[in-house]
Amino acid sequence: MVAPHPDDEVLGVGGTMARLAAEGNEVYVVIVTRGFPPHFDAEFIAQGRREAGIAHEVLGVKKTFFLDLPAVALDTLAHRDVNAAIGGVFREVAPDTVFLPFVGDIHLDHQLVFLSALVATRPANAGFPTAVYAYETLSETNWNAPYLAPAFTPNTFVDISGYIDRKVAAMTAFASQVKEPPHERSAETLRALATVRGSTVGVRAAEAFVSIRQVI
Repeated sequence: MVAPHPDDEVLGVGGTMARLAAEGNEVYVVIVTRGFPPHFDAEFIAQGRREAGIAHEVLGVKKTFFLDLPAVALDTLAHRDVNAAIGGVFREVAPDTVFLPFVGDIHLDHQLVFLSALVATRPANAGFPTAVYAYETLSETNWNAPYLAPAFTPNTFVDISGYIDRKVAAMTAFASQVKEPPHERSAETLRALATVRGSTVGVRAAEAFVSIRQVI
């Protein structure tokens, strides 16, 4: 699971991660960026790291990789450097399934992480991921202009009916990020989106993805 920032992974894939871990799969998270002064103070940065650790423990994540590239400034780095940072983790873990942020998200960090992670998943070497999906992130995926950028049109759904409570608990661990309703990053909105996605495929709760590539 590749996240541009801490909490993106919970918003988009939290229920799926919890289900995969519960079913005996090894789940890894790559958090690509961190804040740096003067835009982010030291305590805010440390709090985000602590919150991610708690959230990932709730979800059953085996290991979290923090790449510490500059948040809201990935466009100041050479594309090859971002590719190399993400690719290094992929070579170590050799994942068979990868979840990426959606390329049409309004946040530029999300777009750049998608492109670099997609480079890392190329079927150029042995052990490449055989399944690649893009996830939706509330307040990022839904706010871009669909007539200018790709629209998120899911074609893959994961039943998280038994894991929605764990997803919400993990998001609640991000005290610095979770908001009160009707804000999109509230527990109520997370549940509402899961209900809508679930009703699409006849289950109580689901997470939705765009399939980028599957090798069967």
